[in-house]
Amino acid sequence: MTQKFSRRGFLSISAAFTMFAQGGLAAPPSASLRPVLRSDDLFKQAIPEAAEIIRDKNLSGQVAFALADVSSGAWLESQDELAGMPPASVTKAVTALYALETLGPEHRFETRLAATGGIKEGEIQGDLILIGGNDPTLDTDALAQMAADLKAAGVIGVKGGLKVFQGSLPVMTHIDPAQPDHVGYNPAVSGIALNYNRVHFEWRRASGKYAITMDGRSKKHRPDVRFAAMRIEDRSAPVYTYSDLAGRDQWTVAKGALGGGGARWLPVRKPASYAGEVFSTLAGAHGIRLGSPEVIDTLPPHEVLVRHASQNLRLLLRDMLKWSTNLTAEMVGLASSKKRLGAVTDLRMSANAMNLWAKSALGMQAPALVDHSGLGDDSRLTAADMARALLKANDAGFRSILKSFGFRDARGKPVKDQKIMVDAKTGTLNFVSSLAGYITAQDGREMVFAIFAADMDERSKISREERESPTGGKAWNKRAKRVQQGLIERWDALYGRAKT
Repeated sequence: MTQKFSRRGFLSISAAFTMFAQGGLAAPPSASLRPVLRSDDLFKQAIPEAAEIIRDKNLSGQVAFALADVSSGAWLESQDELAGMPPASVTKAVTALYALETLGPEHRFETRLAATGGIKEGEIQGDLILIGGNDPTLDTDALAQMAADLKAAGVIGVKGGLKVFQGSLPVMTHIDPAQPDHVGYNPAVSGIALNYNRVHFEWRRASGKYAITMDGRSKKHRPDVRFAAMRIEDRSAPVYTYSDLAGRDQWTVAKGALGGGGARWLPVRKPASYAGEVFSTLAGAHGIRLGSPEVIDTLPPHEVLVRHASQNLRLLLRDMLKWSTNLTAEMVGLASSKKRLGAVTDLRMSANAMNLWAKSALGMQAPALVDHSGLGDDSRLTAADMARALLKANDAGFRSILKSFGFRDARGKPVKDQKIMVDAKTGTLNFVSSLAGYITAQDGREMVFAIFAADMDERSKISREERESPTGGKAWNKRAKRVQQGLIERWDALYGRAKT
């Protein structure tokens, strides 16, 4: 039966660490463990060693892993388990645990509309303020509902202007400045986000000319935006360029790369302007004329008129782990650190607070994370630490919000009758591949594992412009996935005692 994640259940795992500290998990093995083959299981002697699996898949670089039994906490097998490795998006599993304990699984982020100066005969006498509440999942449809709720509250006009407050979290133009400008997974971060801080760019060619749209679309609405603009230039490369021009996100695109038509999401660098502009358009549809938004740094005295709450944190994090949304990880991580520290200035400060918490609450020995998503190059985790964390989190039902990991056959097609159940968090960067989670072997034995693979020599050769799709990157990552599957199948055969 699926175990639900409760705040009390999570807090109880800290007490469980004392028990683990007396056994095999107090310190990882000083040398890689080798399984002892039982005389009645001679068939297992044909199972390939981990090194053989890695060699067979022709995977370059380093592979580190750790495997432990859930019920006893005993280490079963490991390799380079104390080596600090880039965890990529496996970082999000640590962030999820951090947020669940700090904020609680039922926590909801709230976006508000507020008025200054009072309301007279339906008209706000001062300003209308859109107040960001750290909700990474706010979308255009939600803003449309807030505009409708404002009208339903009796507001018909605003004497002042529309103000937007995003200062509940530090404002950053990128998660990781080392990434290319145009990748949608590296947007700005602040206390307000809309559509995961991405704007939709679409182009169509007709009669030799291109028609372009830039909008903040969601399922029901597609409002055009002005804060971001695109210009087509007669070149073949680079495909995109970005500049901050007169307070706007100014993009250019190479005409030679457009073809007949297409679309993509581009990152937003001015989240408050984006959210404010879209809301102004939506309010105008209800007859409430607002004009261009103004970003404010401090909140004046105000009266809240409309509230929009996110789904609860447990569900929000389940989706984050499924889709691996970087912005969600950064915003919930920053919000958690702010609650603990009172204020945070940047991602590294917030990640360091999470590192200290992970040592205390999860028994990690050497976490060195620089953000909450795993996008930054400098983050390091050991396989031993990640396995420890998952053992601790198992008592609180963390497995139930992880995504199932599906195997693939030799032709790359999904295995339909997979008998080994794996729930895990994946992580992928160029020449970096990670996987950590829980295994239920064919005989029902439960284990936790972490596998980190990286070829840092190859990664160091990639220029900033090449990071979206470097030569050899996809092929390397596919080989890493095959190694991960091979190791899990090995562990099932050796430690799950499966005969079929």
